Amino acid sequence: MCTGKCAKCIAVVLYPLALISIICNIILFFPDWNTEYASADEKGNERLTPEVTFMGGLFGGGILVLIPAIHIHLTGKMGCCANRCGMFLSIGFAALGVAGAGYSMAVAAVGLANGPVCRFGPGAGIWGRPFANGNGSYLENTDSWGLCIEPKNVVEFNVALFAVLLATAALELVLCGFQMVNGLFGCLCGTCRESE
Repeated sequence: MCTGKCAKCIAVVLYPLALISIICNIILFFPDWNTEYASADEKGNERLTPEVTFMGGLFGGGILVLIPAIHIHLTGKMGCCANRCGMFLSIGFAALGVAGAGYSMAVAAVGLANGPVCRFGPGAGIWGRPFANGNGSYLENTDSWGLCIEPKNVVEFNVALFAVLLATAALELVLCGFQMVNGLFGCLCGTCRESE
């Protein structure tokens, strides 16, 4: 397969991955499908998991991957970018995608390891992170998920979405890394699209 066609295939796969990252990060702002948790409570306690506000999926796995995907796609099509210079530039854009995917992956991993912010404890409970500093051990012990009283099913909600973000970011990282190698070969050998 020539480097131009390979770049086009990589870009086509990166588009939905970036979209999935953006959607997952936006959904994380609404645990229990409720907007009230996006703001602090009357005592000033934050009710969102901090890693949600770092916007790893929206900014890192989304925008910082979408921009390179557009350029990488252009290097695979007939036109101004389907040449050695375009492939050379795709190396830099793919590196930007690697950085964005790496950021998204790191934020998702920390979010999974520390668990969600929720109301827990006896009586009215307090807002905090009951699973923090447990090195993600709560993931294996699903019986402990009942510690979180509010928002309802917040542990399952966070685990599912952060896991999707982690997997998506890992795929983006691999694809952007592969495009860096593909871009190097395209820069040295051409894209196969120049002669079409």
